Amino acid sequence: MVFVCLLFFALTIVIWCKIFSKAGYSWALGLLMLVPIANLVMMLVLAFSDWPVHRELRSLKQQGAPPG
Repeated sequence: MVFVCLLFFALTIVIWCKIFSKAGYSWALGLLMLVPIANLVMMLVLAFSDWPVHRELRSLKQQGAPPG
């Protein structure tokens, strides 16, 4: 049972690291999900901030760069 809990915990952290990475943030921010209050703050940041990936896309569109 302990092994299953640890496996689930590790998988959750890997998922959060991947989410932060795909959003354009450092993957290491996923480790903040281990800290009780910081995890709530980071979820709010993900939900309401302008992601670096979106900023870059907007910048490229303004420059007239071709898609792809």
